[in-house]
Amino acid sequence: MNAGATKQHLSRWTSAVWNVIGAVNIRAKILGIVLGLVALMGVAATIEVRLLLEQTLTNQTYERSVAVARDVAARATDLVLMRDYYELFRLLRDTQANNPDLRYAFVIDSDGTIIAHTFGSGFPVGLRDANTVTAHEHHRSVLLTTDEGDVWDTAVPIFDGRAGIARVGLSLVAREQTIAAVTGQLLITTIMAAAMGITAAALLTWILTRPILQLVELAKAVANGDFSQRARRWANDEIGALTDAFNTMSEALAQVERERAEREQMRSQYVTQIITAQEEERKRIARELHDSTSQALTSLLVGLRSLADRHRSPELKQQVEDLRGIVGHVLNDLHTLARQLRPSVLDDLGLAAAIQRYVADCRTRSGLTIDLAMPGLNNERLDSALETALYRIVQEALTNVIRHAHATTASVVIERRTDRVRAIIEDDGCGFDPASLSGDGHLGLNGIRERAALLNGHLIIESAPGHGTTLYVEFPLPAPPEERYEQHSVGR
Repeated sequence: MNAGATKQHLSRWTSAVWNVIGAVNIRAKILGIVLGLVALMGVAATIEVRLLLEQTLTNQTYERSVAVARDVAARATDLVLMRDYYELFRLLRDTQANNPDLRYAFVIDSDGTIIAHTFGSGFPVGLRDANTVTAHEHHRSVLLTTDEGDVWDTAVPIFDGRAGIARVGLSLVAREQTIAAVTGQLLITTIMAAAMGITAAALLTWILTRPILQLVELAKAVANGDFSQRARRWANDEIGALTDAFNTMSEALAQVERERAEREQMRSQYVTQIITAQEEERKRIARELHDSTSQALTSLLVGLRSLADRHRSPELKQQVEDLRGIVGHVLNDLHTLARQLRPSVLDDLGLAAAIQRYVADCRTRSGLTIDLAMPGLNNERLDSALETALYRIVQEALTNVIRHAHATTASVVIERRTDRVRAIIEDDGCGFDPASLSGDGHLGLNGIRERAALLNGHLIIESAPGHGTTLYVEFPLPAPPEERYEQHSVGR
């Protein structure tokens, strides 16, 4: 594996470990750090004390072994020289009685014969040769391992070695018991310290994380649009400074939201006024065309008929009939234009009836197959501005289909739900690239987009060259009066 692959593997491993550690909450991290430090310090102290105590007790046992052996050698000199083996045996037994950790003691004469020992059931095989000392040595000690534990075996020459050797074996079992007891106490102390550390860490994390968790909850509320939340300042530290910054941010967001709401209210008022003014102007023009221009054209038709009746000339009658046909055609176009400017059925019967009549007119005029569905509308009326916007959007969309799409079929779906109303206009025409809407070649679609935005609507255009076009227009609906009242009551 090359260095680059090793580095990449190490980086992935480090990232994976950090992801696991980072997913742990801050309370667990602090508790883990405190517990880890206490455990580490407790284990390190236990190991250090154990090693130091083991070394100290071993040295002390060694020194006692030398002292006991020297004492036995000094006191046994006369007894060995006088061959008083009974007193020598009593000396060894008394020495063992006065030193509870003395495992054994025995004396070897100058010929190498064991003349006294403390083993009641026989002398162990090989023990005599396990340690010895020359006449010129002060003493010699070796650490023997037996079935009953370690033993410091010390040999001391008697009367400079001329009278023999005194040997004692001092057990290290007491050392092991002492070390085990001290280790147990240290472990208990470590556990108690860990418990106290965990308690202190839990209190500390509660003090530290409580304001942080409060800020997290308030941040979620702000993210959901509730800018009235304010955090309580717990202390004059960094968290307190963070709390002040959060409150300042919330106040600024609340101010921005208030300004946005005011602008939105003003925009809504302006939009309503603009739409109302546009529709009123359309009504006025439609009325003028119907009441004035249509009546004038109708009078012209009557006058032309009267003129034709008064003259017998065939040529004049033909000219009059041609003029009457032109006037009739203009009158029909004028009526169609008046209906397009402001259909009276939209004011009288509502959006559903107006859309049905307009779609029927489009079928008649263009020969286009148009499917129409309006689930959820029934006979319920929408807001006047919304009905006008939906009617104009359908009108503009079908006009584009008839003029530019070269389609054979189209469909119009207007669906009303509890909280929104959606219009879908689809055709199987030539399609286009929606990215080209930024130019001036699609004024109708840009007008639909602007009209939808005026009422907080949203327009989605799906199209591609050769694959037709689908328009999705969605408007939010205000909550029913009883629901608004319930929301207002809950807010209070």
